[in-house]
Amino acid sequence: MVTPAAPVVGDVRAPSLLRGTPVVPGLAYGPVLPVAQEVSAEAVAAYGNGGFADADSAMAAFDRAAEAVAEGFVTKASGATGAATEVLTASAGLTRDKGLRQGVATRVAGGEGLVAAVRGAVAQFVDLFTAMGGLMAERATDLLDIERRLVARLVGEPEPGVARPDEPSVLVAGDLAPADTAGLDPQVILALVTEKGGATSHTAIIARQLGIPCVVGVAGALDLAAGTPVLVDGSAGTVDGTVAASDARAQVEADRAARALADTWIGPAETTDGVRVKLLANVADGESARTASSSPVEGVGLFRTELCFLDRREEPTVDEQAAIYAEVLDAFGGDGRYVVVRTLDAGSDKPIAFATLTDEENPALGVRGLRLSKGNPGLLERQLDGIAAAARSTGAETWVMAPMVATVTEAREFAEQVRARGLKAGVMVEVPSAALLADRLLEVVDFLSIGTNDLTQYTMAADRLASDLAHLTDPWQPAVLQLIATTAAAGRRAGKSVGVCGEAAADPLLAVALIGMGITSLSMASAAVRAVGAQLSSVSMETCERAARAALEAADPMAGRDAVRGVVAAD
Repeated sequence: MVTPAAPVVGDVRAPSLLRGTPVVPGLAYGPVLPVAQEVSAEAVAAYGNGGFADADSAMAAFDRAAEAVAEGFVTKASGATGAATEVLTASAGLTRDKGLRQGVATRVAGGEGLVAAVRGAVAQFVDLFTAMGGLMAERATDLLDIERRLVARLVGEPEPGVARPDEPSVLVAGDLAPADTAGLDPQVILALVTEKGGATSHTAIIARQLGIPCVVGVAGALDLAAGTPVLVDGSAGTVDGTVAASDARAQVEADRAARALADTWIGPAETTDGVRVKLLANVADGESARTASSSPVEGVGLFRTELCFLDRREEPTVDEQAAIYAEVLDAFGGDGRYVVVRTLDAGSDKPIAFATLTDEENPALGVRGLRLSKGNPGLLERQLDGIAAAARSTGAETWVMAPMVATVTEAREFAEQVRARGLKAGVMVEVPSAALLADRLLEVVDFLSIGTNDLTQYTMAADRLASDLAHLTDPWQPAVLQLIATTAAAGRRAGKSVGVCGEAAADPLLAVALIGMGITSLSMASAAVRAVGAQLSSVSMETCERAARAALEAADPMAGRDAVRGVVAAD
């Protein structure tokens, strides 16, 4: 059971202003609810080695606990949507993983107690995933959550989780597992603050879907005493314990009114002087596409096809793939909207059994995305055949783009295959070389889409999920914005579309600067569309251009945010 940490008796620390990485915009004011997520040491000590007659009996107990934990994830996934469903389903798979079970069994056979064996096996995989980096490093947090739940089941305690607070509160934690974040009630959890995590962590992605103001990577967050009232600003990335209650409540009320107005926005996105901007949705499957189709979007800017196959051991046939893709295309067919399908972005942080290589020393810089087709050309050919078949059957306008493109030759060869099937061809700009070669890429493809998550980590040479590097893996970094501006300028010269489909597109303030740089479309989680659309519809193109210059000239991300906020406020 998760219990609030007690305030330190006699603690005379003055409330302070803390800063972190802003993730979900919005203001919230309320008491701090620190969360400790450990199984009680007393229960573990009382359990001892479990008193099992033999190793088989111990593993039978493990199997019962693992199945109960996995079923808990599955149940939560069935009641969730979008990203929450994906990460909870992945957690269920990790809990049932044969490799994890074998690691426990080996330790039990060697004489370790069951709890120690579980912790040892998890620690082994945590080290492995952390070394791999990317989203695999993020799964280390998921594994530690699974360990706590397994141990709780074994020793007879309730599984850890965020308890419903007695009053609306600001949840403060070192980090949060997907199962905790997905189950949060926005009515009582006013905001999320974590010491760890970056803008693309599971906590951040789910918080964005739930619409809960969120700031991550906040050094010193766990020093906040329970019950301390704080003002959380999810746009500025601040946690302020110094603001007067009356001022804080007035700011929250003004923000609430502004967000309520934004919720009424129905599109299309257009600046006050008539410049149209396409707002699109990021989707993972038919269900998320159908949900997105009811929001004010003009199509799908990123269909993550690899998320349909994370649990597949064998490659689906062309017909199977076509049926899966058709669910997404059908949700946007026949009404002037279009769908941008990304071919398998497998490898590194998203391993797929039938596609990715194993035992790469540095998978983030290895054979991933389009690079897989070099050694397995049939994989890409069959996927393109499936996409083309789905496009024909649904009548939806279909664009196709490749991830991890680094050279003009790669772009040309991919475009030839896509056009041979009657589809529009593009590539993602995630590697700095692609941004620097944007003019030449646009000579051979029809559009570009900037994936800011990977572009940021490759530009800054920093794992995007490393908590200690969150200040570098911020899309507001001037170097990243310069590459975006360079790519957008190439699009203007070529008269072709250049969109942004990374998490940066969901930031209303950054969206203003991106449009000022010449970006023509923004693709995001459908929950973020109205806030971004309302923001863009309240400013002129001249303001967007001034915001772009301010962001590009800033010394660091925080200065950039402050400068753009000032430009927008003066409009």
